[in-house]
Amino acid sequence: MARLFGTDGVRGIANYDLTPQLAFELGRAGAYVLTHGTHRPKVVVGKDSRISGDMLECALTAGLTSVGAEVISVGIIPTPAVAYLTRLYQADAGIMISASHNPVEYNGIKFFDKDGYKLPDEVEDRIENIMKEKIELPSPIGTGVGTRKEYTNSHRDYIEFLKSTIDGNLKGIKIVIDCAYGASSTVAPILFKELGAEVILYGAEPLGEKINVNCGSTHPEKLQELVVKNGADIGLAFDGDADRLIAVDEKGNIVDGDHIMAICAIDLKKKGGLKNNTVVATVMSNIGFEIALKEQGINLIRTKVGDRYVLEEMIKGGYSIGGEQSGHIIFLDDNTTGDGEITALKLCSILKESGKKLSELAACMVTYPQVLINAKVKNELKNAYLEDEEIKREIENLEREMRGEGRVLIRPSGTEPLVRVMVEGKDYDKISQMAKELAELIERKLN
Repeated sequence: MARLFGTDGVRGIANYDLTPQLAFELGRAGAYVLTHGTHRPKVVVGKDSRISGDMLECALTAGLTSVGAEVISVGIIPTPAVAYLTRLYQADAGIMISASHNPVEYNGIKFFDKDGYKLPDEVEDRIENIMKEKIELPSPIGTGVGTRKEYTNSHRDYIEFLKSTIDGNLKGIKIVIDCAYGASSTVAPILFKELGAEVILYGAEPLGEKINVNCGSTHPEKLQELVVKNGADIGLAFDGDADRLIAVDEKGNIVDGDHIMAICAIDLKKKGGLKNNTVVATVMSNIGFEIALKEQGINLIRTKVGDRYVLEEMIKGGYSIGGEQSGHIIFLDDNTTGDGEITALKLCSILKESGKKLSELAACMVTYPQVLINAKVKNELKNAYLEDEEIKREIENLEREMRGEGRVLIRPSGTEPLVRVMVEGKDYDKISQMAKELAELIERKLN
């Protein structure tokens, strides 16, 4: 049986892969593991606006209360809010029902521990083992059965926390906000208006049938149009659960996660807040990002793809900022997970303080062309390129030829019989030829 937990919780098509029965069992097993079965668990539960959220929350709550848990329901709210509120309310765990940027029909369940961190693999494995082995768990009766309470002040608690992450206000800034009809709809409009910004809203209602549909961080085209049409200073696009942010400058150009991290890291260094003078990003961040940081005397550490690996490295090295090109950015001095609202606040605050336009700030980094080609190989041979001397030599030759202004990245697909060949560099035609020839070499040698 395949592993139930993926890189970001349990996810699938709601009522097909992710059924109410599965949510019920996850609630029981999760509550037991996260309290070591020793006391009455206290669990914060939030969700995004998906239609299936109500169904899954009811099933999950039934599972949690069936093992005696006290459920704190915080309603439609961003994922990072659940991480923060779990700490604030001194709960044993937090659970978010969301499929992030995925289409409407999907949903997911992700857990946070008592400190607001996503669970390590070994804890997820313990939850999964209880479910697979059908291990009998306590089923209290009478006054031992758990309860559910709605915390109506949760959004205000989170908004006040968000305000504390920046100095001053945002008066004088004109912002277009795209909430993707998702979880940020319940927070971002209030937050930015209370901070004094002039706000124009799009997708700012929690409508489950529209979540991420031609809107949000994965579809910012409408936002680009609205920023230019309204003469705004900046556009902000959240994804469905608001743990990531993509920005748009005053000219309607995309400012992705790499650019946002570069702007924020440079500002942090200037203010003495860039811990150990280092930023953490994944192997997918553009070579232009690496070069921009180097020019500022800032170190870059790369990890495997996935925010959990970025976070692990940040904790290990005591770093203050890290994230992904997709806009999932972690400010570890403020929150324990990627937080789109915090990222937006930091960026808008820098915009106001600097007196510059966002296009000027984003010019600190040049995005280099990137070419991706798939080499078809047998599944069992996907990692063989690591041992092939000719392939390794060719990769070294290509990187030497680019003289530090380009790179080669080889990644075996996790789901398909493919090896992904990515080449970045200044000259698109040149790197296209490099990628094509390297992919052909890998296919020839490994087949």
